[in-house]
Amino acid sequence: MSVSWNPWHGCRKISEGCRHCYVYRQDALHERDSREVVRTAAFGLPVRRSRAGRFRIPPGERVYTCFTSDFLVEEADGWRAEAWEMMRLRRDLEFFFITKRIGRLREQLPPDWGDGYENVTVGCTVENQTAADLRLPLFLETPLRHRVIVCAPLLERIDLTPWLGPAVGEVSAGGESGNDARPCDFAWVLALRGQCAAAGVPFTFHQTGARFVKEGRLYRIRREHQHAQARKAGIDYRPER
Repeated sequence: MSVSWNPWHGCRKISEGCRHCYVYRQDALHERDSREVVRTAAFGLPVRRSRAGRFRIPPGERVYTCFTSDFLVEEADGWRAEAWEMMRLRRDLEFFFITKRIGRLREQLPPDWGDGYENVTVGCTVENQTAADLRLPLFLETPLRHRVIVCAPLLERIDLTPWLGPAVGEVSAGGESGNDARPCDFAWVLALRGQCAAAGVPFTFHQTGARFVKEGRLYRIRREHQHAQARKAGIDYRPER
């Protein structure tokens, strides 16, 4: 089971992968400025209790954290310590967030972090080779118990070979959604899978994107079918233990 927790909303675009951000698209429908970072009404969700005294999020859930912002966005620096504390208190939940600001993570970690909280997984997003070369060395230098590399939106062929190994729990790849989506080529996805298989790192193809290229042909795939079509490809990789 899983639940979404967005303690703050809004972000600033910082790289090519942000160009057609889905949060900006959704906010535009409501004439909302996505650049304004605000603390949300859901901020304290992980520790809220029902009238019966039970946590509203039951133990064992995976909590997708800050998916309408970036957990490390600078405007949220004043709220992050309290968010970490909720993660620490709810060690019976699995928190997962992704970030393009991985270079800020080490300086933002809580004092008792050590090698990482066992219940927190961090994903570093890389959309092209430039982002991979910049972010992944910092990602691997940061103390974490669980880390994944998220190649999304995948905008070109990427070589992850220098950074694949036991410290990486998984690589996930997906194309870009939306009317203005840039193409994602299946050959790029297969190249990532091959790199992961060679290194013994699990791989997941989670989304085709809206414009998907296979063997030179462009396919336009509706949003509701993008995850299913990726699963249908049957290329996810799990190494034998």
